[in-house]
Amino acid sequence: MKKEENIKVGISIGDLNGIGPEVVLKIFEDSRMLEFCTPIIFASIKTLSFVKKYYKLEVNLNGINDLNQALNSKVNVYNCWKENVNINFGKDDKKIGEYAIKSLEEATKALKNDQIDVLVTAPINKHNIQSDTFKFPGHTDYLNQELEGNSLMFMINDGLRVGLLTDHVPVKDVSKHITTKLIEDKINTVYNSLKQDFKINIPKIAVLGINPHTGDNGVIGTEDDKILRPALKKIKESGKLVFGPYAADSFFGSNNYKNFDAIIASYHDQGLIPFKTLSFGQGVNYTAGLNKVRTSPDHGTAYEIAGKGQADIGSFKEAIFAAIKIFNNRNEFAEISKNPLPFSKKKI
Repeated sequence: MKKEENIKVGISIGDLNGIGPEVVLKIFEDSRMLEFCTPIIFASIKTLSFVKKYYKLEVNLNGINDLNQALNSKVNVYNCWKENVNINFGKDDKKIGEYAIKSLEEATKALKNDQIDVLVTAPINKHNIQSDTFKFPGHTDYLNQELEGNSLMFMINDGLRVGLLTDHVPVKDVSKHITTKLIEDKINTVYNSLKQDFKINIPKIAVLGINPHTGDNGVIGTEDDKILRPALKKIKESGKLVFGPYAADSFFGSNNYKNFDAIIASYHDQGLIPFKTLSFGQGVNYTAGLNKVRTSPDHGTAYEIAGKGQADIGSFKEAIFAAIKIFNNRNEFAEISKNPLPFSKKKI
């Protein structure tokens, strides 16, 4: 198993006009971070030298043109482009979106080739990244295509973990997307992630209802009774500790969430509003269900404060630590699975 200090953390730089570059470089101003990992930022040394100078940051950058040149105890910058980039903090710029995707694609390629161990992604602008060759609503959908597995947006912070049945889906289409197969797939992904990524041997999972008050016996929609409850019953019969559906409006306010290892929400805002209310600034977006580890902070590009030196590094730092921890947990789980402890019969 790799030691933490040798873990190569790849970082895609995200939207250069947002707070991502500021946050990334601020984190590695603290040289103690290099005791935990070897960072490789996918951008260009020219671009990040400009960011460093603009924010007056004290961080030594090591520009490389080959990933094999990455050095331990250095903040490595892999040159994905060589030309100068016109950065205008706080501006939505199509050209900047192209650089964000170039960084993401290079980092993903390195992840697939085991040239980095984990990927931490800085925020992108979902509007300016769209093109004829990149038509994804965000990181998760792209990585689901590029990596093996079945991705699930899993928001994590200490003991609070919130997964989603549907993520970037318009509210009017949510119920159309929720099928028995989807419910089974997502719950299995959360269950397996809790075991291998978080070392929870017997996970307890709560599922939130689709409609207000879980439909009130069909008065406010029939999806909970016709789709969700039968699916959960079937999953319970397989031996998994899955409970619900619970009415979402009171679930977090009553502290019921503390009784479970994970909560699965039916749609984006149902899960992310309470999650961010409880953990904003320290939460991490983890893409569970893939054969590689990817995390990101729980915030966006934050154009409104970009260039002002006000960005908080807390969530991004937690995303780095979470990626390292999950990577190690997975390796440990794989080792145990290969070499299980011998079963010893109790003598009578």
